[in-house]
Amino acid sequence: MDITRFHAAFFEESREGLDAMESGLLSLESGGAGADPETINVIFRAAHSIKGGAATFGFSSVTDLTHLLETLLDEARAGRRVLDPVAIGALLASVDVLRSLLGACEHGSAIDAAALAAARAGLDALLAGDGPAISATTAQTDAASAAGDWRIGFAPAPSLFLSGNDPLRILRELASHGELGVECLDARLPAFSEMDPFEAYLAWNLTLPASVPRAAIDEAFAWVVDDCELEIAAASAATAASAGPAGPDPAVPTAAVAAEVAVPSGRRSSDNDNSIRVAVAKVDALINLVGELVITQAMLRQRSEHLDPVANEALMSGLVQLERNTRDLQESVMGVRMLPVDFAFSRFPRMVRDLATRLEKKVNLRTHGEATELDKGVIEKIVDPLVHLVRNAIDHGLELPADRRAAGKDETGTVTLSAAHQGANIVIEIGDDGRGLDRDRILRKAAERGIAMPDNPTDAQVWDLVFAPGFSTVDKLTDLSGRGVGMDVVKKNIAALGGQVEIRSRTGQGTTVAIRLPLTMAIVDGMSVAVGDEVFIVPLGMVIESLLPTAADVRTIAGEARVLRVREDYLPLLNLADQYGLPAAARDQGGDAPPRIAVVVEADGRRLALEVDELLGQQQVVVKNLESNYRRVPGVSGATILGDGRVALIVDAGGLAQAAPLPVAA
Repeated sequence: MDITRFHAAFFEESREGLDAMESGLLSLESGGAGADPETINVIFRAAHSIKGGAATFGFSSVTDLTHLLETLLDEARAGRRVLDPVAIGALLASVDVLRSLLGACEHGSAIDAAALAAARAGLDALLAGDGPAISATTAQTDAASAAGDWRIGFAPAPSLFLSGNDPLRILRELASHGELGVECLDARLPAFSEMDPFEAYLAWNLTLPASVPRAAIDEAFAWVVDDCELEIAAASAATAASAGPAGPDPAVPTAAVAAEVAVPSGRRSSDNDNSIRVAVAKVDALINLVGELVITQAMLRQRSEHLDPVANEALMSGLVQLERNTRDLQESVMGVRMLPVDFAFSRFPRMVRDLATRLEKKVNLRTHGEATELDKGVIEKIVDPLVHLVRNAIDHGLELPADRRAAGKDETGTVTLSAAHQGANIVIEIGDDGRGLDRDRILRKAAERGIAMPDNPTDAQVWDLVFAPGFSTVDKLTDLSGRGVGMDVVKKNIAALGGQVEIRSRTGQGTTVAIRLPLTMAIVDGMSVAVGDEVFIVPLGMVIESLLPTAADVRTIAGEARVLRVREDYLPLLNLADQYGLPAAARDQGGDAPPRIAVVVEADGRRLALEVDELLGQQQVVVKNLESNYRRVPGVSGATILGDGRVALIVDAGGLAQAAPLPVAA
């Protein structure tokens, strides 16, 4: 059998295990070393699963490192070691190296031997007995003298044989480690006439000397932990001597004799029963097919608009039902790709911990709205901008503890990550309670770089300057900044997702960066507008209002740029026909002549007015990627197919806003 076809599942599950280990270690560190035995058990089980899978597939480098890590964790959960900050640091470093090793095994690339050696050296030093640790040999001796024998209750599930496992193999493996005491429990045996030879009915009470490592016992049961009732306990010497191999109820194998550590090593996971793993490509193919169905349904609806509703009552009723079912199907399928934003947030506790340590700052990370769901593709692409913003918040935003005390603040700064739904969008905010942006300093830097600014610019206009390419107010670059990736890249990446970003800041009180993203990029609600003979789609989330302006509302600046007065503001006025190079309209629309209709949109924190000929209505459209089928076009975020079969471009209001001049005069 070609086992390489299971590699993808192993790598995915192993990475989930590493995430669980990292989260658990950080939880131990924040809650006090060894404060939660169950957390240590979770970390151990994750390491054990990775080790077992790696051994199966022959990834020896992963197996060897996880074996060391597992030994250390086993001592901790047996109460023979305290996981102090030094030990947690070594374990976290090992988790990082394991991630690297998994990547190397997955892609066939070279292993970082230096990092692997450093991780092994750290674990070896801990196991050698530094600090609160004691050596493995001594630990085993002490365990043998103080704890007595291992007591194991093993009751296989009736379906154990169907999974290809054999209890006798497990008993033989246990017997190879030491003198094995065996008591067979046959209380579940049915009458001979009712016996199914493919079901497991027997259970066992087992004993092993305390000198046998716990890891060896777990290893024996590694492949059946989900198919049995299993209790492993280190009984005290007195209890072990007096109790003997009594015959407890097989439904509760040895719980009554558990003394120091009773660890439910294996329980059937209900979560695994309620979910399945599906390749992302299959989900994307399904979404694409639903998109085609939405287009077909729109075509049928448009063709039916000219039919007599009375003569075609049955057909019209069927089309209404088709539209309703299509929308329900589309929402259900789109929900398949939705993941909680915690998928992105969960990586930041570790990053914040490491950054705070390096920068000698005290940082408290708070997260809100982790359950808010967002498209998987959007989450994966938003991670890098979020990482940059969190690093900026800690590196540039938060003050050193002494400076915070001098300013009358708590010496521990707070970085907040939050996510929430707002209409058809999700808003992610990254905030800190640091020093805030320096308005005067930003304006001086802008003047030095020759960036034109209006008189008395608003705070929003000043904060927007930090998104200019290469703009920085930092005099001294560190290894955390100045690597050529700035806020302009963050804004560009967010804009590529159809999102917007804005900054709020107050001196001495902190800065908040708000990112507004569409829930999904595949299907959007849009307003269809006509420009000449062409139809464009303006995403509805960006539309503020539509106007019928008069000639007095339009002004021309410097003989070229036009602005539209909307109440007390003047907004850049863009003609979509000119923007997209369409043939000149039949009517004369030059100079200060008012547009027929102006659609006011907001993108990237700026508002502008789009000049169109007609509003056709609102509809849901399926976004087709233009870059994969043609090339990137400025001011266009994609295309869609209309109900009559025509292709309509989707307006990228953010791109148009960037190109539009600021209304510096009116």
